[in-house]
Amino acid sequence: MDERVAEYIRRTVLRIPRSEMGKMLATWGFLSETQLQSLNIHQLKENVSQEVVRLSMLFIVKYFSSDNYTYRDKKLWTVYQMTKEGDEYDIFDLADFKKKFKRSLQSALKNVTISFKEFEDNAIWIRIAWGTQYTKPNQYKPSYVAYISQTPYVFISSSRNKNCKPLLLQALLIAASYSDIHEMDLRSHCLDSLKDILLKRCSQKFQTHHPQPQQERNCILQRVDPNIVKEDKLKKERTERINEEAFGDGPQPKLEFAQYKLETMFRNEQENGILNNKDPFRCMVKFSSPHLLESLKSLAPAGLADVPPSPLLTCITQKARNYFRINERKSALSQTLAS
Repeated sequence: MDERVAEYIRRTVLRIPRSEMGKMLATWGFLSETQLQSLNIHQLKENVSQEVVRLSMLFIVKYFSSDNYTYRDKKLWTVYQMTKEGDEYDIFDLADFKKKFKRSLQSALKNVTISFKEFEDNAIWIRIAWGTQYTKPNQYKPSYVAYISQTPYVFISSSRNKNCKPLLLQALLIAASYSDIHEMDLRSHCLDSLKDILLKRCSQKFQTHHPQPQQERNCILQRVDPNIVKEDKLKKERTERINEEAFGDGPQPKLEFAQYKLETMFRNEQENGILNNKDPFRCMVKFSSPHLLESLKSLAPAGLADVPPSPLLTCITQKARNYFRINERKSALSQTLAS
């Protein structure tokens, strides 16, 4: 809580007559019935005011944790994957996770506020307000973490406090009993879609299309009524079939962008050609849309793109990434997607 807000609450409580304090605090509405009953209003008013400030902070943290989960798609989430040595499986204990996480952060940083909340899909919502060794936690600029228990995946919202990121990652490793953690090339505002991609809840199929032989294409053209000029039914059916093989028949996960960085070399057959430059050529292409995968899926049926679609676009959910680096082609397309 901001120090100015805390001081305002403290002074307000001090001005309330003791005979009206219980009724006034109940009117405020942020203290539960249990908290009101546990509050000793007959002690020194300074002590009462400090206790009300503490309870107010708990209310604010709880409120904003729930509110920010409701509006979680307003944040940009980065996915992290944890790994451990060996294949041993540890039974997840939420109480132990909370205890280890708090102990790890609080041993490294004195002024930090941590709160937990459980939601569906075994998701644990963690809110961390950071301070320093000399300043209290800033409740207006917290970090948010969503951890799916019994999986190696962690989702972290972008935080302005970059210096605390190593402490956060280390606390996650200790609490979840993993040995290493790395950032994946997968980001989105839609937390649920990121979960669907990582937990393989997408309907995407593997692309199995093979180009039709020329004889088969000619045979199809002979069967088509030449009077039909508005729409090629066979071509439309083929487009829909290939498009479904690439994207699946269900709704697509919601991603807002995909970014491709290209690094290649210009070559010229002439020894002293102008394009014989040892420096690589680099460029970046970024596709963006409110719902990128659905947009890509709709291009071919709308006649705006050929089929089959490029594997560079259809492999996003399969590879669980929307950041790519494309290097020199060697032997296969899969080698152009650098990690």
